Amino acid sequence: MAKKHLLGPFDWFLLIGIVACNVVNSIATNSFDIIGTISSIAGIVCVVLCVNGSITNYLFGLINVTLYAYICYKSQLWGAAALNGLYYTPMQFIGFFQWRKRLQSGQSTIVVPRKMGTKGRIWTTVICAALIVVCSLILMKFGDAKPWQDGASTMLCVVAMVLMVKAYMEQWVPWNLSNALFLAMWVALFVKGEPHSGPMVIMWAFYLINSIRGWIEWKKMVDKQEAEAAASEVAAE
Repeated sequence: MAKKHLLGPFDWFLLIGIVACNVVNSIATNSFDIIGTISSIAGIVCVVLCVNGSITNYLFGLINVTLYAYICYKSQLWGAAALNGLYYTPMQFIGFFQWRKRLQSGQSTIVVPRKMGTKGRIWTTVICAALIVVCSLILMKFGDAKPWQDGASTMLCVVAMVLMVKAYMEQWVPWNLSNALFLAMWVALFVKGEPHSGPMVIMWAFYLINSIRGWIEWKKMVDKQEAEAAASEVAAE
């Protein structure tokens, strides 16, 4: 029976850190943004659970994306609002049922991660690049202020979510890139004094830290599985 994954010290650092940063932000701004705070905390809980391969990440993900869609709508970030409301929200349900099919033996919540082959990685990169170009050109036609940044961040998220639903460790590459882009965007909005921007800067900063760690942890899990499979084959000979 596989050992159940428990939250480690770094997980608790992220969870406690996101709460503490939101408290500091509330004190510094002399206001309490309940929607932004709940969205940011739920988002970090979601990604921490995702790094640990827990299917329960989708519950907190649903809370995060619905609230974040509302925040983006209020901030007139139409692309991000549509991405979260029309794509991420239904994908939480699809991801949950897909991960249920890949639960570890003897586990009720921990998924078995997998790795793409070289051909799969090449095709994913080509498709992702093509989607970014097409999306950016469309946004440019509609007068988007930052068509290439918006197009890149949106399409990276679309690809990353598909890979996440399929439980591929390669999901963390587009997540890292998109998190960096969204963090830069919210920092710029924070400087302009946009409502909800404080908690969002905090959330995306923690997202980026966690997604870097996600790649490291999922690669370790995949390498361990491959080593165990190889050892089993040798023992069977």
